[in-house]
Amino acid sequence: MPIIRVEDVSKTYRLGEQNVTALEGVSLTVEPGVFMAIAGPSGSGKSTLLNIMGCIDTPSKGRVEIDGKDVSGQTPDALAEVRARTIGFIFQTFNLLPVLSAEENVEYPLLQLPELSRAERRERVAHYLAMVGLSRYARHRPNQLSGGQRQRVAIARALVTHSRVVLADEPTANLDRRTGESILNLMRDINQNAGTTFVFSTHDKRVMNRADRLVRMEDGQITALGMKRDGNWIFVQDRRKPEDDPEI
Repeated sequence: MPIIRVEDVSKTYRLGEQNVTALEGVSLTVEPGVFMAIAGPSGSGKSTLLNIMGCIDTPSKGRVEIDGKDVSGQTPDALAEVRARTIGFIFQTFNLLPVLSAEENVEYPLLQLPELSRAERRERVAHYLAMVGLSRYARHRPNQLSGGQRQRVAIARALVTHSRVVLADEPTANLDRRTGESILNLMRDINQNAGTTFVFSTHDKRVMNRADRLVRMEDGQITALGMKRDGNWIFVQDRRKPEDDPEI
């Protein structure tokens, strides 16, 4: 069963006196354990789609299922519960709380899970900080960490709730090439070893090349769906122009 299913989703925003269509008739399934990249130029709708998949935004039309549950039309509190227990987020700007240490930032989402004791929270935090290689920096605040270290804290925070899927919005955009490669390697290792599903919104070729599923978007629609087999892309849907991305 797909962990996320989006069916005929459209999203329209009101901008001044005009309606702006960000998504139009998008359907997509995300299977457990995939490493998926949603790619496209600015304004293509990829971030809007990611936000709808993550229950941060709601569609104007269509249906969204998370882990087999229809979340369309759910209340903000119900959507917050889905996010807290099923979905982790990684942002390009890290979104860490500056007054909290690394371990406190990682612990923060666990405060929404009342069934966990303080000892259980601390155990989880220590485990995931160790997973991302930051045990010795647990007491450091974000301004004492490098960009790569802050992104590692964000990864630990996304995983600490035992999220089944992690949604990452341009996670390498604010990192230099070497650090970005290190972060991608870490997320790919977690994907392969722990089975965590990752979905990226990106225009970074490095992310696309590491993915095993590729979704191409333009003007609010999906123009190509591809999967990687034996190192080669096989497209089951392709409405791109011949000159688009000739290397893929």
